[in-house]
Amino acid sequence: MSSESEHGGRSGLAGAAVAAMGVVYGDIGTSPLYTMKEVFSSGHHPVPVTPDNVLGILSLVFWALTITVSLKYVMFITRADNRGEGGIMALTSLALRTSQTNPRILWLLSALGIFGAALFYGDAVITPAMSVLSAVEGLEVATPAFKPYVLPISLGILVGLFVIQRRGTASIGTMFGPLMLFWFATLGAVGLWNVIKHPSVLAAINPWYGLQFMVAHQGLAFLALGAVVLAITGGEALYADMGHFGRRPILWAWLVYVFPLLYLNYLGQGALILDNPAAIRNPFFMAVPEFLVLPMVGLATAATVIASQAVISGAFSLTRQAIQLGYCPRTLIRHTSEREMGQIYVPNINWLLLLAVVILVLMFRTSSNLASAYGIAVTLTMMIDTLLAFVVVRALWKWGWAQAGLFLAFFVIVDFAFFSANVVKVFDGGWFPLVLGMGLFTLLATWKRGRALLYERLKVDSMPLDAFLASLRTEAPHRVEGTGIFMTANPEGLPRALLHNLYHNKVLHERVVLMNVVTADVPRVPEAGRVEVHPLSDGFYRVFVRYGFQDEPDIPRAMDLCAEHGLRFEIMLTSFFLGRETIVPSAKLPGMAFWREVLFSWMFRNAEPATAYFKIPTNRVVELGTQVEM
Repeated sequence: MSSESEHGGRSGLAGAAVAAMGVVYGDIGTSPLYTMKEVFSSGHHPVPVTPDNVLGILSLVFWALTITVSLKYVMFITRADNRGEGGIMALTSLALRTSQTNPRILWLLSALGIFGAALFYGDAVITPAMSVLSAVEGLEVATPAFKPYVLPISLGILVGLFVIQRRGTASIGTMFGPLMLFWFATLGAVGLWNVIKHPSVLAAINPWYGLQFMVAHQGLAFLALGAVVLAITGGEALYADMGHFGRRPILWAWLVYVFPLLYLNYLGQGALILDNPAAIRNPFFMAVPEFLVLPMVGLATAATVIASQAVISGAFSLTRQAIQLGYCPRTLIRHTSEREMGQIYVPNINWLLLLAVVILVLMFRTSSNLASAYGIAVTLTMMIDTLLAFVVVRALWKWGWAQAGLFLAFFVIVDFAFFSANVVKVFDGGWFPLVLGMGLFTLLATWKRGRALLYERLKVDSMPLDAFLASLRTEAPHRVEGTGIFMTANPEGLPRALLHNLYHNKVLHERVVLMNVVTADVPRVPEAGRVEVHPLSDGFYRVFVRYGFQDEPDIPRAMDLCAEHGLRFEIMLTSFFLGRETIVPSAKLPGMAFWREVLFSWMFRNAEPATAYFKIPTNRVVELGTQVEM
């Protein structure tokens, strides 16, 4: 019995590890397509091809993968899970739980999280462009006649990738894991084929070669780190996608299968360069036997499409989390699978990403030009992860200052070395993710601040609930049959919609429910704790509905759950009253800069209606408008 259960457990772990390869490792698994080429050939500061330099670069690649991916993300940061969920939003939520913290520090942590999220969108733009271009450029290795067609073929693949997003990936998603399993096996086989010719490259695992290269070349070695970092792009996805598979499948897939085969391919490319220095033109495809180049281009293209799909899906998931946590306006979210609640499609984000990707490809045209834009977003994200993780281990895990300081110093030094090496490429393309990140940061921060100001304005103008209930005993308005539900962000005050309804219609319903939707800083809230009902006086009820940042709001379902607390609803006798605020920017009142108020007003007008977002039946909704000056 125990052996069967152990076997089942191992089978489940193996299956989850294979599935994880189709999502978690797509980005980092396609890095061999361009990393060595950028170091020795296409980069702005190519490294001369000598045996010592090749071993030095291979050593740096190995230890970058070991320190940043294996130690930092796989072994450590994946332990900082928010009830099983990972990613920049989950880590930010954990960091913000710190008690007795200075409000300025909390603001700084929140800003870091928002900026990290904004950089992820930049990654979701650059990864498809960079990886698909790198794969299709393999056609040039097969024959130079294909060179004029690389760009249009790449654009065709990328447009097709975004167009099919609305259909969902449930039907083909089951193929992602096995295909990536085969991809990594192919990487290892090609690497081994070339390592056999030059087994001396195996010595590169020794860190001495990397240190020797850094000491001997100094300035050039520092600049080379800007290309070496391409080997670890996608490493942060290990943490971001942890909620889909769990920590153990991700850990075992990396240590047992992905890392060894991935690095074996880098060793193979290094062996090829030692054997044929001219191969620096495209060492990945030139490492393949000539008759297999075209099939390898097809396989590489499929792998890059899977890698792109993973970051696009990640952008959709991040958008939903940002909406729930109040950093982003409500937008249309469609579910593409009845069985998998994580399979979502966000049309606005999808088409904006496609537009940005097409502009990026037409602007840079080659993967080598794009390499300058790639590293800076990833290294900044990794630094933010390190800083937020430091707060978690110090404040929540109660590590001592010495232990937490060593953790911070070790990983920040590595992260900063890679980041500073990429800063020199800002004018060569690195400006793109920075501009995109700052633009998105401005939008997200403006929405968060604007919502807080709007809440304060509405709270000041609202009437205390206790005072209103007391007034009903002296001047009772006419009560009509049915239930009125008033959505409110301030459960202690009277919603403006209720006051407007009473002022204009001179009536109240027999039952009045003040419903407050709360988003907790956890991924999901179980249905058992979803609703909380507090009976008040004079037929009034206060209802709290709680969701996690991965949950899908569904008010009708929450109403059904209220029956367990003694509050039953008849939908045909229930009306929802929603406030419809019109924002009027004003330079007179304190708050945000006028241009940010105008921006917030525009975002507020274009947000998805609350009825659609909360799944409220539209034929039961009454909207009451009001103007709010900010």
